[in-house]
Amino acid sequence: MRGMTTLFISDLHLDPSRPAITELFLQFLRDEARQAEALYILGDLFEAWIGDDTPSSAADAVAKALRQVHDAGVPVYFIRGNRDFLVGNDYAARAGMRILPDPSVIELYGKPVLLQHGDLLCTDDVAYQAFRAQTRDPAFIAQFLSQPLEARIAFAQKARAASQARQMEMKQDDRGQFETVTDVAPDEVLATFQRYGIDTMIHGHTHRPAIHTVQAGEHSCTRIVLGDWYEQGSVLRVDADGFRLEALQG
Repeated sequence: MRGMTTLFISDLHLDPSRPAITELFLQFLRDEARQAEALYILGDLFEAWIGDDTPSSAADAVAKALRQVHDAGVPVYFIRGNRDFLVGNDYAARAGMRILPDPSVIELYGKPVLLQHGDLLCTDDVAYQAFRAQTRDPAFIAQFLSQPLEARIAFAQKARAASQARQMEMKQDDRGQFETVTDVAPDEVLATFQRYGIDTMIHGHTHRPAIHTVQAGEHSCTRIVLGDWYEQGSVLRVDADGFRLEALQG
């Protein structure tokens, strides 16, 4: 009998350089995910994605495994992240997953819950938000995807190197400021709770797994942050009794 647990994961950053994590994820899909009520992937499933035509044996294996979860009767939902915002309908169809808008409100055991990747909450990082707005523009996406694969690979490598250099520079200049800028902005968190009229939010992106209690006016709200999969797995298990944010060992 299928369990009544809904699973949430994000920030797997699957990459050929870390095959053990890809295998850990495939094992998770073969076992626990097939028994779940639903599986939600809240962005950055892949370290980089430059189009659904990207040749990748790992992406092929993941699509096959996700499709098997779907075929077992478990709905799979995906919110694009900042690394894989170009995941399109072709790959989603292959993987049997439904792409949700970022953010989205879902009904979870009788309670409305806001889901998002999390980068929209990091409003103190003004330069990133400007880049995000530019790269999500439909005209930019269409123009980018029309380029040959080699050109897209070169652009992605250049953008990644620039991002890493910027982060290194920020860390060296002011470590405290770096931590602040790359985390969520408390004012934006409060504004988001109030904008959507909900008291529970689940997101990833910051790689700071925790369950926070936030006071929004007279309401006590819960913000759950998923962890990354660089060294181990991070899974949020939700059922009618509540939330459990746990590490998944290989």
